Amino acid sequence: MNVPTTAARAEDAALNPDRLFLGSCVALIATSVAFATVGAVMFALKGEFVLTNAQVGWIGGAALWGFALSQVVFAPLCDTLGMRTLLRMAFACHLGGTLVMIFAGGFATLFAGALVIAMANGLVEAACNPLVATLFPDDKTAKLNRFHVWFPGGIVLGGLAAYGLDQVGLTSWQLKLVLILVPTVAYGFLLLGQRFPRTEGVRSGVSMGEMFRATFSTPLMLVILVCTTVTASIELGPNRWLPAVLEAGGMAGILVLVYINGIMAVMRFWAGPVVHRLSPTGILLASAVISAVGLLWLSGGGSAGVAVAAATVFAVGVCYMWPTMLGFISEQIPKSGALGLGLMGTVGMATVGLVTSPWMGEIADREAHPLLVENGAYVVLLQGVGALNSQALRTPGPEGDDLRAAHATVAEVVEFVLENDSLPPVETANALRALIGSGSTSPLVERAQEILNPAENHGGLVSFRSLVPFSGLLIVVFGTLFVRERRRGGYRAERLT
Repeated sequence: MNVPTTAARAEDAALNPDRLFLGSCVALIATSVAFATVGAVMFALKGEFVLTNAQVGWIGGAALWGFALSQVVFAPLCDTLGMRTLLRMAFACHLGGTLVMIFAGGFATLFAGALVIAMANGLVEAACNPLVATLFPDDKTAKLNRFHVWFPGGIVLGGLAAYGLDQVGLTSWQLKLVLILVPTVAYGFLLLGQRFPRTEGVRSGVSMGEMFRATFSTPLMLVILVCTTVTASIELGPNRWLPAVLEAGGMAGILVLVYINGIMAVMRFWAGPVVHRLSPTGILLASAVISAVGLLWLSGGGSAGVAVAAATVFAVGVCYMWPTMLGFISEQIPKSGALGLGLMGTVGMATVGLVTSPWMGEIADREAHPLLVENGAYVVLLQGVGALNSQALRTPGPEGDDLRAAHATVAEVVEFVLENDSLPPVETANALRALIGSGSTSPLVERAQEILNPAENHGGLVSFRSLVPFSGLLIVVFGTLFVRERRRGGYRAERLT
């Protein structure tokens, strides 16, 4: 047991741990509300500012890689700058980035605002994970799970608030972005005037060099970093795609997503007894098994009741992964400090944003295409060329721009078929989307939707199934760690002195 010095006791006496922890939770709510809200307004931004799909992708993608960039830059500086400084920067970025987006005039300012918000999200994680570990050195894993209640919890709160605004007719995308400012102002009030502890590493005299060596030269750390790419992909990959996939199947995808995150929040809130009974390695092993079952079941499709049941199992499987791995590293390699915790967040988010999400999209495109061919997409597109051209001729000026753009996209696919005697995989689905979004009054729009939706639902479900083998890798790694722990007489957390 670590016995605190007189100076350390005096430092601790000047702190308000309950307020610091509460403020950290509210800051994480701001992060999750921002994460959910920026994604929710993408469709409205595309229409208002006439953005291309590539531009929308850049704005949405910033939510992931901007987070990772912020973590990798500032997590190593947490010991030097202090956690309060990082949270002051996060507050300024949440406030400034949101206002830039609200008053944006086009793609450049929308992208800049989204990137600044994402960096604020990364700063919150870079500061608050080591803060929680420092405040509760004897119960890191349980408290990190309790802290991370508010990422899915914030998505639930933000999602329900945005849904409520729509229901009462307040559909402005700017008003939805204002939701980010509510928890931002709250955590600013709770935290910015408080005294903060020094990080656990600083209090124990761990140098910057020791922190880097512990992070990059410890085999266990490297193994867990690899596992982080998988656990983040299993949790966040399906979460990013779930609403669109289920909505293509005729279900309320956003409500299922809110339900999943609600389950995750409740499970994390009661993590303490689970952690103390199973140990972190036991939790990770059980999570890997349950998430594999949930993903496999979810990928099978079926009725709304089946989807909700499968989503429940999936939520239980992934809910403990992220915070438990943070707690595990903080307890087993405490010298890695803020750098180790920040690097795990960086690796996880960067993998999902740059690898997993695009890869799942490619699988969905590939698996959806045969159904498009089988269900007569070419006939609809061939007839759509004439319908779009006829209506565009009757709609001159800017009002007909969407019709003419859709006509060009559809005609390109039809010409490709005439030259190659086959439908192009990705372009066929895009042509159907262009026809659906053209504003045409032709009955072909409804027929295109009837062809596209089942194909997109099928392709998305197959992309979920593609992640199941990676759960098998986690079962092997976490199972090995769990067996080794049992042979050593049980789980033991390392403490800095």
